[in-house]
Amino acid sequence: MASQLKNLSDFSDTTVPSAAPYKFGIVVSEWNSEITNALYGGAYQSLIDHGALPDHIYSYQVPGSFELTSGADLLLKDGKLDAVICLGCVIQGETKHFDFICQAVANGVSNVSIKYSKPVIFGVLTTDNQQQALDRAGGIHGNKGVEAAVTAIKMADLANTLNN
Repeated sequence: MASQLKNLSDFSDTTVPSAAPYKFGIVVSEWNSEITNALYGGAYQSLIDHGALPDHIYSYQVPGSFELTSGADLLLKDGKLDAVICLGCVIQGETKHFDFICQAVANGVSNVSIKYSKPVIFGVLTTDNQQQALDRAGGIHGNKGVEAAVTAIKMADLANTLNN
């Protein structure tokens, strides 16, 4: 597995545009809050570190990962945001619930992005266990929230470039 020996949140060899001109929404699942709060912290700080203004970051919680899609849809309705980051964590259990939720959220995030022609970023951990989630929420494999924020910045900048 590629992530076994690598911090996936290392962007030292990548150019990240300034986030200053853009407005971002962050939708965070309350379920698995230890993980999602860490993802949120990474995403928020990464946006700030790349120049986003604090009053241009709009953060909202939803009950679970399944609700991330409708949360993103609600945020994009007024047209003031340049990108939305969806943060959640679904941990494999003993039933097929995991599969249904993961597929629905992935499809939903993609559909909302297409509906509004705005970047909607899938920052949802889909892990086999709690330790894998912790490893990707600020642990040995970095923080998926940081990755989601960098993706949002790059995609907002791409959309701006193509639309001007």
